[in-house]
Amino acid sequence: MELLAPAGNFEKLMTAVHFGADAVYFSGKRFGLRAFAGNFSDDEIIEAINYLHKHGKKGYITLNIVANDEDFAGLDEYLDLLVKAGVDGVIVSDLGVVSFIRTHAPSLNVHVSTQANVNNYYSAKVFADMGATRIVLAREMNLKQIKAMHEKLGESVELEAFVHGAMCISYSGRCLLSNYMTGRESNHGACVQACRWKYAIREVNRKDEYPIEEDERGTYILNSKDMNMISHLKEMEEAGVVSLKIEGRMKSAYYVATVVNAYRQVLDNPNYEATSELTRELEKASHRQYSTGFYLGAKDKEYLEDSMPVQTHEFVAVVVDKFDGGVVLEQRNRFCSGEELEILSPNKDIFNKNILIKDMIDEKGEVITDVKGVQQRVKLETDLPFEIGDILRKKV
Repeated sequence: MELLAPAGNFEKLMTAVHFGADAVYFSGKRFGLRAFAGNFSDDEIIEAINYLHKHGKKGYITLNIVANDEDFAGLDEYLDLLVKAGVDGVIVSDLGVVSFIRTHAPSLNVHVSTQANVNNYYSAKVFADMGATRIVLAREMNLKQIKAMHEKLGESVELEAFVHGAMCISYSGRCLLSNYMTGRESNHGACVQACRWKYAIREVNRKDEYPIEEDERGTYILNSKDMNMISHLKEMEEAGVVSLKIEGRMKSAYYVATVVNAYRQVLDNPNYEATSELTRELEKASHRQYSTGFYLGAKDKEYLEDSMPVQTHEFVAVVVDKFDGGVVLEQRNRFCSGEELEILSPNKDIFNKNILIKDMIDEKGEVITDVKGVQQRVKLETDLPFEIGDILRKKV
């Protein structure tokens, strides 16, 4: 199965490649559903696709807004850019946009977004007949339903499914809360994530508000738990899923590194064995309580969250260069000589190993023991086989 990672910017794209993603999805400055992710300019799209193809990876561009008539202005020129760039697919939710692409850029592979709410064979067949090459399934489907759909569709269209990350409380992500409460339109990429706020309940004829207490922080009655299917990848393959999608274009590079690395190692294990070490790995990046979503047929109420995000480890530094006898680190959080830091690397020989930090050399050539400058670069002597892109972290 393909491991598909998110990229909100070029750093996250390179991180995803370094830690083992087979493909990356990202957005240009237009037509995507993560307006505040940083995203890629037209020139950066071309550069990113070239980088991915150079490393034997694929790149998919999101065109998944729920479009109004005025949104089609300039779409034909944008599609010409994507064809020129050689993108491997475009992720689309709007039926009109699908039709527009098939007319104006028929060479582009169309992946139907989860926003299109495809959760039955007949909808999938319509999109397949229109020339779509892949369906990103609605997150409300269970594995039994996915398998039945796959058996009917055969090899006429690929099935992709979310495997990890935040889930929207609204049906396959079509939320209106942000629009109603702040004027920022969810379905055009500007969601304020109003579902994550703390809420109270009030009887219409009374002025008092009563929070529904569920823990010491209050309640988050619209908040869904995060998806985590790392222990069920074999079942997803048996259901006919060919691409495993990680959510998180707004998440950090550290999140991308941690999650992609864990799933890559499971996919590389016999029978997709999720060892206890790898399941614990997913606790080390920011997350809400985990759930298997709808896949295993659980009750809807089990998807609701009742606390804030947590993580056990924080991103301390990234390897940005190497020299004979050591590496150059770029700071992300403060660290000092004498601390033991944990290594996050696709190299299994050093993955999760600890390194004792010794005195370092700053850019002025001076010996330092405390690295606290924002993105400060320091040289660290070590004989460990680090590669550029590897990460150091420490327990919170």
